[in-house]
Amino acid sequence: MQEAKFIVKTLVAEGYISYFAGGWVRDFLLNHPSDDIDLATSAPPEVVESLFSHTIPIGKAFGIILVIIKNKQYEVATFRQDVEYKDGRRPSKIEFSSPEIDAQRRDFTINGMFYDPIKEEIIDFVNGRDDLDKKIIRCIGNPHSRIKEDRLRMIRAIRMSARFNFEIEKETKRAIIAHADELFPAVAIERIFQELTKMSQYQGFKKALIMLFEYNLLQTVFPDLKKLDSDEVKERLFLVDDFPHRAPVIVSILELFPEFNLEQKQELCRYLKLSNREIEFVTFLDLGKSYIKDESKVDDFCWAYFYSNHYYELVIDILAVHIKAEIRKDFLHIHENRQKKLTPYVDRIKNNDPIVKSDHLKLCNIEPGILMGQLLKEAIKISINKKLQDPNKVIDELKKLKIWPKK
Repeated sequence: MQEAKFIVKTLVAEGYISYFAGGWVRDFLLNHPSDDIDLATSAPPEVVESLFSHTIPIGKAFGIILVIIKNKQYEVATFRQDVEYKDGRRPSKIEFSSPEIDAQRRDFTINGMFYDPIKEEIIDFVNGRDDLDKKIIRCIGNPHSRIKEDRLRMIRAIRMSARFNFEIEKETKRAIIAHADELFPAVAIERIFQELTKMSQYQGFKKALIMLFEYNLLQTVFPDLKKLDSDEVKERLFLVDDFPHRAPVIVSILELFPEFNLEQKQELCRYLKLSNREIEFVTFLDLGKSYIKDESKVDDFCWAYFYSNHYYELVIDILAVHIKAEIRKDFLHIHENRQKKLTPYVDRIKNNDPIVKSDHLKLCNIEPGILMGQLLKEAIKISINKKLQDPNKVIDELKKLKIWPKK
């Protein structure tokens, strides 16, 4: 906060107007303090660069300079008017302007206010404070124009509505529904997933997903949902708010597609441009689901490898949400006990330290190659399933297998 005030004071001392802007002002009025402060000023970007020693021109063509003070970053944007939009996401031309005109280009009234930290007063040209008091999300000016300028605003409106438990004003709602099918190709799927991720960070993620469906946006993003009605979507999302907070967003999205097999889940991840690490998590979660579907068919060897995975604790907590509440504690207790029982074997897997090693097999005249690899894997399985930690006893069991060479 002090660094942001210093920026304002520096600009004002040079004869320019400077305010805190946008989301910080909204959160300040809602008593949600934040250090994420954006600033707006009448100073041209070249002046901003000249006044501060550490700056980055992250969007100089749009009047945006990043000012860095004590390792804290602040976006300083020159008051502007967005003259022309061509791609439904960003202006292709801007003109520097006044605070009044700058406020008119912003998305929603509750995001269109300024705060003067020197005079400690709100500057509100768009009646944002009234809408904040009324708990309303309303586009500034013509909602159709605001949405056509940036189609992502449709999803942002729902994110804020769910986060703050605000109503979306009726004309804004009509405009979102009218333009829902125009989301693509204006907005990249990565940006949409970023918005979903932001939604998931606050209470009411389930509500937000349901609203996205009711506003025809969710089925625009995921066409497979077009055949569903609102009640079925609500039913599929029933457990979403119960998932652990650290669960990846894709876990909630997958609830919408209970019929998907692993290949389809992985394809959905690729459609959303998720990382290989996230796809790896989805694959492991699917494995866990298959294990708890019929635990009697899963041996200790499989469980030991499951528990050795760094995702296992989170996956167990996610899977527990699908277990009936009255037996959920028992489910977690069973896994806790089994994991403790298998700890010596899990540790060996993690440390790549098998009980039977290649040197043991060489002493039995087993040469390096495919057969040795098969026997080493069988040795791990035998040691875990039969709870053997003596390599000689494991080798005695190996000799009973059909693949062991006959004399």
